[in-house]
Amino acid sequence: MRVWFADSVRLVLMMALSGSLLGALALPVAAQDEESLVNRLSSLEQLHNRIAIPQRSEFEQPATTVKEWIAQIEASLVQITGVRVEATATGVEIVLETASGSLEVPTTRVVGNALIADIPNAVLAQGDFSQANPIAEIALVSVTSLPNNQVQVTITGTDAPPVVEVTTEAQGLILAVTPNAGTAEDDAIEIIVTGEQDEGYNPSSASTATRTDTPLRDIPQSIQVVPRQVLADRNVQDLNQAVETVSGVIYGGGQSGAPAGSRIIRGFNQAFDGGAANFRNGFRDSVYTDLTGIGTVEQVEVLKGPASVLFGALEPGGIVNTVTKQPLSEPYYKIAFEAGNYGFLQPSIDFSGPLDTNKNVLYRFIASYQTSDSYQPFVDLNLTTIAPSLTFKLGDRTKLDLYYEYVHFFANPFIPQSLIFNDGDLVRRDLYTGYPDLDLFDTTTQRLGYTLNHKFSDNWQLRNNLAAIWTDTREKRAFPLSLVDDRFLELFGGDANGNDTENYFGQIDLLGDFDTGTISHQLLVGFDFNYFFNPFRYFAYSTGSPPDFAVTNLPRLDLRNPDYSISPPELVPFISSNRRITSYGVYLQDQIAFSEDLKLLVGGRYDWVSNENEQLLNEIDKSVQNDGAFSPRIGLVYQPSDTVSLYASYSRSFSPTVGFSADGEAFEPGRGTQYEVGVRAEFLDSRLSTNLAAYHLTRTNVTTSDPGIPFASVQTGEQRSQGIELDVGGEILPGWNVIASYAYTDAIVTEDNVIPEGNRLRNVPENQASLWTTYTIQEGTLEGLGFGLGLFYIGERQGDLDNSFQLGDYLRTDAALFYRRGRFNAAINIRNLFDIDYVAFPVAGRSNVWRGEPFTITGSIGYEF
Repeated sequence: MRVWFADSVRLVLMMALSGSLLGALALPVAAQDEESLVNRLSSLEQLHNRIAIPQRSEFEQPATTVKEWIAQIEASLVQITGVRVEATATGVEIVLETASGSLEVPTTRVVGNALIADIPNAVLAQGDFSQANPIAEIALVSVTSLPNNQVQVTITGTDAPPVVEVTTEAQGLILAVTPNAGTAEDDAIEIIVTGEQDEGYNPSSASTATRTDTPLRDIPQSIQVVPRQVLADRNVQDLNQAVETVSGVIYGGGQSGAPAGSRIIRGFNQAFDGGAANFRNGFRDSVYTDLTGIGTVEQVEVLKGPASVLFGALEPGGIVNTVTKQPLSEPYYKIAFEAGNYGFLQPSIDFSGPLDTNKNVLYRFIASYQTSDSYQPFVDLNLTTIAPSLTFKLGDRTKLDLYYEYVHFFANPFIPQSLIFNDGDLVRRDLYTGYPDLDLFDTTTQRLGYTLNHKFSDNWQLRNNLAAIWTDTREKRAFPLSLVDDRFLELFGGDANGNDTENYFGQIDLLGDFDTGTISHQLLVGFDFNYFFNPFRYFAYSTGSPPDFAVTNLPRLDLRNPDYSISPPELVPFISSNRRITSYGVYLQDQIAFSEDLKLLVGGRYDWVSNENEQLLNEIDKSVQNDGAFSPRIGLVYQPSDTVSLYASYSRSFSPTVGFSADGEAFEPGRGTQYEVGVRAEFLDSRLSTNLAAYHLTRTNVTTSDPGIPFASVQTGEQRSQGIELDVGGEILPGWNVIASYAYTDAIVTEDNVIPEGNRLRNVPENQASLWTTYTIQEGTLEGLGFGLGLFYIGERQGDLDNSFQLGDYLRTDAALFYRRGRFNAAINIRNLFDIDYVAFPVAGRSNVWRGEPFTITGSIGYEF
């Protein structure tokens, strides 16, 4: 019955979406013809004595078939019939000729030494065009066709990206190109960019690794970028889904279905006590419990390995940085709607453009509302995102970005944790493993901040950032503790009415370019400050004195015959604490280019961190712990050719360890140390990029039980992760894109007084692989129709550090069917096509695990104007 119903849902949603697609696309054509008819009838009334009445056959008729409709769409495209490159006194002119119709002014961007212009609603009538060395300062001019009826003009300078001035004519477009005699400068990039950059599946640069806009091939550390096109093609719903295509990254726990949580990178969980799990635009952002809306994200960057050299206290595995959508200088409007099974509905808008005629004030406004139920009974989920932002150009050299973001998640009740029976089977999906009347999750995250950038000259600039994040949470929960006789679920719970966080971050740095002889430098020096405050109040369903987890006044839940009717038991104070973390850091980094093919990155940072923990339910004085640590990084890049980069690096990280030894000494910070070597290579005329990395990463100063003193700890533990990672991304053939990854991770305990040495780290698979690929038909009547297929393999994992139970491997299959024509797009995305059942993350033993989602289908429709 369930299989029949799922198949029916697939069929009905596909038919409904297809009908909506055809109807929505046909309406504009009919509306245009109706307006034309009204205008002609009006003319007839005025001129009926002088002009013969036209017949119905003389009017342009609306499309009545899909074939006719596609023909009308093709007729509306402007055909480029010829391309001419002509030398001028100041450079060259690129003339794009059309037989009829005018071309739209293109959006432009700079990548390396190339200036790229994307022309919408245009096609090449005679195929791609290229001309090498039209003048000495220009290496190549190429004009090529892109999917979705776009034409791309690429002008590559020999030493620096050129400058272009665009002029439109009645039957064509002229690009007046002036060579740039200097080097690639930030000023040129800022002036030229008028729209969102789109490099498809093969992005060329990232800012996370160095806090500068550096080509990926020049970075001596593994960094993977999940670009905008991949996020859109997969229709990801949260940050955890966004990074599934990155090697060595796996889900590290969540928050009751909310867009929050952390990831495990290279064997180590991002989240630590009071530490930032996520970054935003290169700056410290959110902790484990803060909400991150995916609708505001432009792309995601994952820096692997220790990153404390620029970002302070962190776990050694790496960080996830979201790059957000920014205000645009050209008008942009998008409306979209999504619907799916389990009652999923989501309307959204994304508006942007200038607020004045000089384009000195730009805005962007993104908003969405999401509602759904679940495969679990009782569940009701709601998510609201509102995100306005402004950009002020305060003269030629100063820019100020302001942003605010509001994300609210409400679940009454939420999706509860699941459990594993003694034989390894999961409890059935439709069984609610808790008490619905006792489960509530209501949380709001607000972000407010600015980024100020001032250029003193073409080579020196000052950047300042200030951000504040507030998260207010009300959480009621009855969560599983243990399973008795493989039937009765023991639960503990309470009400966290006051689990709030405040996080304030400020940063200022100076960035400059200079030369010492033939050696060039890009210097970064800066200072940052972070203040984190977490007042926590928790009231428990407990009859113990004092209350503890072992004594609960919740009745056991019979999994074979569940009775959810329960009167809320009495709540007693369980935890009342105030946590404050204050940190300061200074850092210095130099990117040194000895030559075009040999580059050195060297940097260091010193941090001061103060941890203050105050317990309010006992007479223990508040504890204050002060730490300091130096975190270095050094890396070398050698590029034997334009398409190959070899690199090696050494880096360290630190994270505070809260607590004291038996003799009253404060614990030292945990340290991470990594050695990494790798190779980046480009294939197929740089359309496809690969990154192969091998690393050895250790985490030291891990607390473990003191063998001589009960209930005390010592810092003699050590954990080690080493492995090989491969990431591939780009375009294989026109219209055929791919992003794929593989990771072999050997993550074990190497020293501990309790846990056996050699035990594998929790939820870290030895083998992990992913493949996401799409193909879009490039020409003909079905041009714009595309298909996507995803395969995601997670190998066997250990459920805890004791390795007392295992989680089986699984292979999840995703799929997509989409259509994009001009400014219209529609898609059907399927997650977990074959409805496999698996554990995503073990929270605490067999009786407390997060389960993977079942078969999910979403239909989406959107229009840009």
